[in-house]
Amino acid sequence: MIKEEGKFKWIEEGKGGHPIILLHGLMGGCDNFGEMVDFISEEYHVYGLDLKLFKGRLLKVSVKSLSDYLYKFMNQLGIKSAVLIGNSMGGHIALIFAKEHPEMVDGMILTGSSGLFENSLGSSFPRRGDKDYIRTKAEEVFYDPKVATDELVDRIFEIANNRISVLKLLGYAKSAIRHNMANDIPNLKQQTCLIWGANDKVTPPHVAEEFHKLLPNSELNWIKKCGHAAMWEHPKPFSEIVLKWLKDHNI
Repeated sequence: MIKEEGKFKWIEEGKGGHPIILLHGLMGGCDNFGEMVDFISEEYHVYGLDLKLFKGRLLKVSVKSLSDYLYKFMNQLGIKSAVLIGNSMGGHIALIFAKEHPEMVDGMILTGSSGLFENSLGSSFPRRGDKDYIRTKAEEVFYDPKVATDELVDRIFEIANNRISVLKLLGYAKSAIRHNMANDIPNLKQQTCLIWGANDKVTPPHVAEEFHKLLPNSELNWIKKCGHAAMWEHPKPFSEIVLKWLKDHNI
């Protein structure tokens, strides 16, 4: 169910249970969480926030501004605290938010998170007008290239061919590098569940291991035959790990 209120747009599912907020990545949207929302919302109240990455002013492009956007969203809806589930740059936003507003974070679930190692654009930037190249780069995000649908490729192609969107994309990528969290992560005390694709090329397995080493209250889970977006590529096993972790921590 898509809702809009003021400047915010989000997916909302589930009536009871603890609030969970989903944070998508740089090239995605809240729909990236797909079937996972159906599994989780049977027991929890799930909000999938649209970060509106390519809307608004160019000057406000940063991962810090997205953390501020999450803070305003929670205040608008009267959400005092929540579990944050972040994929890719969404995980980075969760980490910044947990540092700045620890009392509002009941736990974090990070999958393919940025914040330590930035390779979200790959080794080269998407070339304008070259749809085959963009399809190849999109397929690299997943273990199974068929998960990169025509719809996803069209969305990335549209971004790559819009000058302002490209500037914003580069702005977020540079901001992610500037906001490296290596020195902050050891001070984050929130319980954290790391769920990583064993075949992630964007944030490879050694990144997950580094997160696990630095985060004092973390556990690391692997999903085999899985790339950078585990919740999208393998929604059922991802959800099973999430639900078990939440119950184990009485959330």
